[in-house]
Amino acid sequence: MRSQVLVVEDEPRIATALRDYLEASEFEVTVLDRGDLVTDWLRLNHADAVLLDVMLPGIDGLTLCREIRRASEIPILMLTARVEDVDRLLGLELGADDYICKPFNLREVVLRLRAVLRRFHATATSGDLLPFELDTDRLEVVHDGRKLALTPVETRLLAKLCERPGKIYSRSQLQDAAYDDHRVVNDRTVDSHVRNLRRKLESFGLDPIASVYGVGFRLQL
Repeated sequence: MRSQVLVVEDEPRIATALRDYLEASEFEVTVLDRGDLVTDWLRLNHADAVLLDVMLPGIDGLTLCREIRRASEIPILMLTARVEDVDRLLGLELGADDYICKPFNLREVVLRLRAVLRRFHATATSGDLLPFELDTDRLEVVHDGRKLALTPVETRLLAKLCERPGKIYSRSQLQDAAYDDHRVVNDRTVDSHVRNLRRKLESFGLDPIASVYGVGFRLQL
């Protein structure tokens, strides 16, 4: 069965190019040109993923991303000509699964869309795919019968990354997950905890945490 993709793009040339290339790549495609049409469409129709432009009439893409994520875990790929780091980070904090900057190569869009869909469908069975077992109650990782003790912060960080393997989590998202009291810490503190966690996992021959420059971290299977 072909995956259904909703493309939300108000520039006709780009929307047509995306639709034609995605259909040639065996996706079913619906195109909307306004952000305020999306929520109702998703309520009445099925989609396996959304390609969402940032600058849209009606409702902008970042606001729309937040609204979609409140109701659904559907994969969202943001399309934008605004390449500032703050926009890139904001889109991910709102729940986007990937970010594609214009002008883009259509083949790259398809490859990244397929990668996001693979990660999404693997999430349900990610516990079986992980190379280790995380015991959040005992604060430890189990691998090949050996146990590795973690701190409470390291445990919560790793648990967050394990929620969606392959998904990029920003430092502020990891900070919120790591500290129950929502204390304010800087990026270096989060980086320090991730660095210590990596060292511990590497002692078991594991290296599952990848850095994404300027954005955050993700768990790679």
